[in-house]
Amino acid sequence: MINKIKQILSEVLEIELNQINDEFNQNDCTKWDSIHHLNLVVDLETEFDIDLEPEEIAIMTSLSEIISIVKQKTS
Repeated sequence: MINKIKQILSEVLEIELNQINDEFNQNDCTKWDSIHHLNLVVDLETEFDIDLEPEEIAIMTSLSEIISIVKQKTS
């Protein structure tokens, strides 16, 4: 799951996969703006067949937060 999340981040943000490490967050990437964030949410919801709440979407500003929320939703 973690590798798939990283791949989605890489595709949505149009960055190399090796740029996404465990501490990766919104501040690390100038391309991670509101439009890319919405695209990220849509791709995550589609890939993992989940529905994200507005509160969850708002705190998804780092790889670790995304992993945590997706894990909660898929378990």
